Amino acid sequence: MIPIVAIVGRPNVGKSTLFNRLLGTRVAIVHDQPGVTRDRHYADVNVYGRTFTLIDTGGFDPDDTDAIGRGIQRHVRAAVQEADLVLCVLDAQSASNEADAAAIKMLRQTDKPVIYLANRMDNAALEAEASELFSLGIQPIFVSALHGRGMAELGQALLENLPPLPPEPDPDVEAEAEGEAEATAAAAVPRVALIGRPNAGKSSLLNRLSGQERSLVDDRPGTTRDPVDVSLTFKGRPYLVVDTAGIRRKSRIEDDIESQSVMQALRAVARADVVILMCDASIGLAEQDARLLGLCAERARAIVVGLNKIDLLGADARKRALESARSQLHFAPWVPIVSASTLSGEGITQLMNAVQRSFQEYSQRIGTAQLNEFLQALVEKTPPPRGQTRAPRLFFMTQAQASPPVFVVMCSAAEEIKDSYRRFVSNQLRKTFGFESVPLVVRYRNRRQRDD
Repeated sequence: MIPIVAIVGRPNVGKSTLFNRLLGTRVAIVHDQPGVTRDRHYADVNVYGRTFTLIDTGGFDPDDTDAIGRGIQRHVRAAVQEADLVLCVLDAQSASNEADAAAIKMLRQTDKPVIYLANRMDNAALEAEASELFSLGIQPIFVSALHGRGMAELGQALLENLPPLPPEPDPDVEAEAEGEAEATAAAAVPRVALIGRPNAGKSSLLNRLSGQERSLVDDRPGTTRDPVDVSLTFKGRPYLVVDTAGIRRKSRIEDDIESQSVMQALRAVARADVVILMCDASIGLAEQDARLLGLCAERARAIVVGLNKIDLLGADARKRALESARSQLHFAPWVPIVSASTLSGEGITQLMNAVQRSFQEYSQRIGTAQLNEFLQALVEKTPPPRGQTRAPRLFFMTQAQASPPVFVVMCSAAEEIKDSYRRFVSNQLRKTFGFESVPLVVRYRNRRQRDD
């Protein structure tokens, strides 16, 4: 088992900066405003040859009685509970307070080894000013997560406090384990991104699928900020699900934190195989929902629309909501729309079945012989219409890639092929080969003339 290391501390002491420093890349959103991090964020790290899973947590403040503050406290305690080692981060440039004392007290009540870090120690001259930290009964390591100072000392402390490496496995057992690992890797795991407007039910869906509180849920929009990646199994099938921040219209984005959250959400779409666009059935689809779906289609991701909060509607209202959603998304009639309720669990199985079908289509590869039989029959029945100067001819077709499916048609006079005929070919591809819920990319290339 890979050891788990949790980073904890009061708000705004540099936990996410340290998380990014140890990862060697900017993953967590960092901002001077306290309380930016709310959910638990996991990432695998390798320090001096030891691999472990690192958890970034929100700021621990037991005096925060707000619903989100209490949720952050639950996440911090859960991270400590599952960790093998804890990094407690303190601010060396500010006086310690009750939140620091409460965090240290909580950690002392556990049997977990703890490494205390005095962060923001940007130069040696500041060390004398950090003497107050010793009054808390700890011996911290002086570090600067922003500038990298003290990382060697931290790395050594990690190696000394991580659980010992397991004994070398028996060669026969190791070979069997490698075979099982290869078989597992061969079964592709869909990467699913949850996107949508604020308060559409993305985090509630993640919690429903994982069976635990992995994302904070609150009636106030904008609760989720960093993407939350969770590996889970639902109805016997594995998924990697990424919860993202709500995406509003660009003109309504109010601050830098929301802007960074939106950028992280869009990156999650680019990394996904399947995107679930969560929409609120009780208020109907808006222009922003259609814009988000169009964005996913441009990136050629498989898409499923989750019409959430259907439990709030009667039978007639449900029917109208579904018809309205289909009307709003008329430009993508191939997208499946599934009515569901993350609160009651209604329709969640059907939603994930649609995700599984979409992933299979997204990964599907069609043989060149089948494609050329299809193209020949298509052209014989419905040849491309004549353009302004000449009639295009379609010679053969091949699939250039899967995930997403991209097809290339070699032809003459590609510039003369009308958009209506291009749509016709794509629709026939869908109908013939079962691409019912993924955007198709069909490119037309002029065949080079052979030299006489």
